[in-house]
Amino acid sequence: MKPFTKLRRRLTPAQINFYFSIVCFFSPPVLGSLVSIAFNAGGVWSAMLLATKRRRFNIDRPMLALTVAIYAYCAAMVLASIVNGTLAADLRFFLPLITFLLFPISYSTWSITEKATLVRIAILASTAACFGALAIAIFQYHWLGVRAEGGAGNPIVFATVTCLAAMTCLAGALSGIEKRWKLLVLAAIAGAMAIVYSGSRMIWVAVPIAGIILLAINRRRFTGANVARFVAIGVVVALVIAAIGSRVVLDRTDFLVSDWDALNANGDHSTALGLRVAMWEIGFAAVREMPIFGHGITASRALMKQGFQEQFGLSAGFSHFHNGFLTAMVEAGLLGALALASIFIVAAWNAARTLRRSADPVERFGATMILVAVITYLTGGMTGILVGHDILDATLMVFLIAGTYLASGRTVAPTGKDAPAMAPSVSPQP
Repeated sequence: MKPFTKLRRRLTPAQINFYFSIVCFFSPPVLGSLVSIAFNAGGVWSAMLLATKRRRFNIDRPMLALTVAIYAYCAAMVLASIVNGTLAADLRFFLPLITFLLFPISYSTWSITEKATLVRIAILASTAACFGALAIAIFQYHWLGVRAEGGAGNPIVFATVTCLAAMTCLAGALSGIEKRWKLLVLAAIAGAMAIVYSGSRMIWVAVPIAGIILLAINRRRFTGANVARFVAIGVVVALVIAAIGSRVVLDRTDFLVSDWDALNANGDHSTALGLRVAMWEIGFAAVREMPIFGHGITASRALMKQGFQEQFGLSAGFSHFHNGFLTAMVEAGLLGALALASIFIVAAWNAARTLRRSADPVERFGATMILVAVITYLTGGMTGILVGHDILDATLMVFLIAGTYLASGRTVAPTGKDAPAMAPSVSPQP
């Protein structure tokens, strides 16, 4: 313990933030749950520092609005359990909400880092993450013969966080903040290839949507001819990636067509598509029974198992309904779904406000991070997981905190002084 204690004493708060930020942006695609462990441990440590007045709350208006939305969602989940009398049974399922509750605490500690430094950390750590994700994806698909799942252990989760990393690289290249744009473009392509290997079809849809949004945000930096050239290059790159991953694309397309035919012709709900349709039918029936407050988490899972058995003759059960908002409605009713939606609405509003008013590249980059996260999560969450997975929850908080701080936050000193804290000597590229 002595060497660790000495190291901790030598590191300044901004230096600790520096290495903590690297872990948060690099680990989701490559090291999986490490991001959750790091974020939650960092949040608890930040709470202790705030309690001992070694840190101070940094309350900005956009951050406050987002905190209200996040806390409203957490409150809706707890209220549903109270109304249904399942509070004791649901307590263990409330643990993931701690990640959300740490939002304002982690924001206050993260904002002691200089914005230019945090931007470069996000870009360069994401670059390394994309190359790492591709290496793991190739190994898992070609050598292990499975869909790429990275360090997440889940193809959908892996694809989601890799999409965020790839779009962060692309945003860095288009914004001009990082001059090594060729490296960033290569990293984004590597990330896109890793996503193809994951076989996660909805994230395949999210990638071009997010890419188009990035071009639209940065369109003022380019002439009309350059934008057209970027679009043409993007189409060519997409075709090349599809050609390289043609086996994956064809396999996943065949599965979808086969599942569709089995569902329509034979009413087969045992396929991946059939299970989703069955879950959605069960879920909407449950919503009609308890539309305002929902059934609570434990009861919702029991209803799913019961519905599979009674309606479809299947012995199956999942922790969610493969649609984020439907899951929220079943568990916490309309109040829960609206509260969950408000998180993404407020985040998108904050980002749009910054993009409309600010020409500062760092602030616009932060707003871009927010929009990329909103697009990726909402697209993937329509047929998969939106929130409720440790890696997804922690990564969402990382992007909302960093994006909100960069877009509209203020840098503060660790212990209440007005001068911003200094980070390790990592300056923006000239």
